[in-house]
Amino acid sequence: MAYAEARARFVRISPSKAKIVLDLVRGKKVEEALAILKFTPKRAARIVEKVISSAAANAENNFDMDRNALYVAKADVGPAPIMKRWHPRQRGRAFPILKRTSHITVRLEEQKS
Repeated sequence: MAYAEARARFVRISPSKAKIVLDLVRGKKVEEALAILKFTPKRAARIVEKVISSAAANAENNFDMDRNALYVAKADVGPAPIMKRWHPRQRGRAFPILKRTSHITVRLEEQKS
């Protein structure tokens, strides 16, 4: 089965926060997923919206798929490299601050008629 894919790599949001938004759109049609994301008040929603739009454009332009028949077949997020910073604390100690990043992958497939 043919599919179109798009990835956003090294996105500066934690994978756990992005996963909440991806769970909302997994299995939905593309237009329905974009409508859900438009009204989702989370920062990850804007990022996932761009990835889904990119995957839909890839499907139309590179694989001649019908945009109205596309659905979100796979939506995954994985950890990317973590930026480590240090925060000074009492009595000369240092506590780590972990600035997490993500790789977001969206795969679109055409629904069978």
